[in-house]
Amino acid sequence: MARLFFRRGATTEAAPDAARELADKARALLGVGEETTVSITEIACGDPACGGAETVVLVMRPGRRTEAAKLYRPLATVSDEELREALQPLLDAGT
Repeated sequence: MARLFFRRGATTEAAPDAARELADKARALLGVGEETTVSITEIACGDPACGGAETVVLVMRPGRRTEAAKLYRPLATVSDEELREALQPLLDAGT
């Protein structure tokens, strides 16, 4: 199940769709089923390099600690390659 959380005043109207799409991509990259929750959240970032927002991917697998990946950019700007790179440590940890 993908759970999506959004902060008030999200930067675009398409934020729910972008988060849902990103969660689906993360789920496919990680090879996880419906028993795993994938949460995509865009939060404010104080570092000027992140463009004012960062994207956090939480992966909650049954029987394991919650794992997180951060992308220092707004949710709507995360590319497939950036997502793959950010999730790589979570792939390595699962093997």
